[in-house]
Amino acid sequence: MDARRLPASAEARSQPLLIGLSGPIGCGKSTVAAMLGELGGRIVDADQLAREVTGPRSPALSDIRARFGDGVFDPSGELDRAALARLVFDDRAALADLERIVHPLVRERVEEALASAAVEHTPFVAVEAIKLVEGGLAERCDEVWLVQCGPRTQRERLRARGADALDVEQRIAAQGAGLVDRLADQLDRSAIRPRAVRRLSTEGSLDDTRAAVEDALADALEALLARD
Repeated sequence: MDARRLPASAEARSQPLLIGLSGPIGCGKSTVAAMLGELGGRIVDADQLAREVTGPRSPALSDIRARFGDGVFDPSGELDRAALARLVFDDRAALADLERIVHPLVRERVEEALASAAVEHTPFVAVEAIKLVEGGLAERCDEVWLVQCGPRTQRERLRARGADALDVEQRIAAQGAGLVDRLADQLDRSAIRPRAVRRLSTEGSLDDTRAAVEDALADALEALLARD
């Protein structure tokens, strides 16, 4: 499948299909997102948006300073992301406070991307976000794809990025065991939920993953068009 082979009716819809991508670190969310981009969609990186909304002169900075103090800012007044990360890493209450500041601003940027995609008749948008559920983005999606792979593959991929063994284990432990199952359970129990939740394995080769992405996208577009 490519952009030229998308159903004409999909390209003509007033609102694009919105797919949320989530799952554990190192399991291939960015790879799946890149493939969706090659297939004609617009990709929105929620982590990048979070960096943008906490950038210089952002209105979020005053709220962050009020909650966390001057210690998370450098002498020039810019946010010291490393200091902030250290502060919230083991403090769930602090992390929740930070997310209450940042997540609404990220959602606004996602809505702007969706509006732009609709004007341009982009058939679908994919939002890549580790905090898809917690950030309130999952309920906005038509579908959520939970990207997963086996623990051994996950560790090999993280090591291939240059992380040492201790760093790998710390990153995995920070997300907790069974993340995909927890996300699926949260989505199932949510009063406002996406229309569909898919589990997408990236355990095989890149060709295998691309085939799975193409099949899932075709199913998602057909299901959406059937509802129109």
